[in-house]
Amino acid sequence: MPHGPLPAADGPLAAAARLASARALRHRPLSTAVHEVDLDDGRTVVVKRGDGPDAVRAEAAGLRWLARADAVPVPAVHGSEEHWLVTDRVPDGRPTPQGAVRLGRELAALHAAGAPAFGAPPPGGPREAAIGRAPMRNVPGDDWPTWYAEHRVLPYLRTAVDAGSLRPREAAVLERLCARLPGLAGPAEPPARLHGDLWNGNVLWDADGRAWLVDPAAHGAHRETDLAMLHLFGCPHLDRVLDGYQETAPLADGWRDRIGLHQLFPLLVHTVLFGRPYARQALAVAEAAG
Repeated sequence: MPHGPLPAADGPLAAAARLASARALRHRPLSTAVHEVDLDDGRTVVVKRGDGPDAVRAEAAGLRWLARADAVPVPAVHGSEEHWLVTDRVPDGRPTPQGAVRLGRELAALHAAGAPAFGAPPPGGPREAAIGRAPMRNVPGDDWPTWYAEHRVLPYLRTAVDAGSLRPREAAVLERLCARLPGLAGPAEPPARLHGDLWNGNVLWDADGRAWLVDPAAHGAHRETDLAMLHLFGCPHLDRVLDGYQETAPLADGWRDRIGLHQLFPLLVHTVLFGRPYARQALAVAEAAG
């Protein structure tokens, strides 16, 4: 049954009909911004209202770029416009140990598909993108420690200080860590093709126990950053995911010691979005790095 009255011409039913080229029958809200919509040809699609044209364009371009790697499955994009994105729905399922190993192997293949540079946006994606509801600027660079400090740590650090979520003396600790990144970053690696916002909520498991990736903030970066985010926010059978990854593309020695460095980016994004508790975690990471 439809949930409430049919939406207006700019609602999810109308967007699904336009972008999936079928008559939309009914919708089920999954959140204030995301709906499942049943179509008259038997398909069910997901309709998402974005935070603006750049955010929608970035997500659509990111999904297509990840799909071109032919590695981890992602929902097909049926279309996008200024405020709406329409994709396939992932059938509901549960994670399995075997699926987790497969996810690890497929993540390794995704990362190996590469990117033109650190910070490179997906083809057709905007420079001014987003991660969650926070802005994320895609500016290419060829040296990961320098690029990571300049474009993935310091911008959020400054915003957090301006908002009062991070104190200036605490920011100084993180700034000193950024200056030391070249000596802490491990062996140089080529830019990887990243999902970019790889927390547990963006990993869906289908009816066969296979993992799908949704809601990317895709860009070129260091492959350890995706794995660090899985560690930060948890993932079912994470040890099995790592087993599959290491079987396919072993990580450089010392990668476990670098997890915290790669977590600085999502921790500071969360500091900007949600405040002080994440600032304390970011500071703890910086202090642990010495």
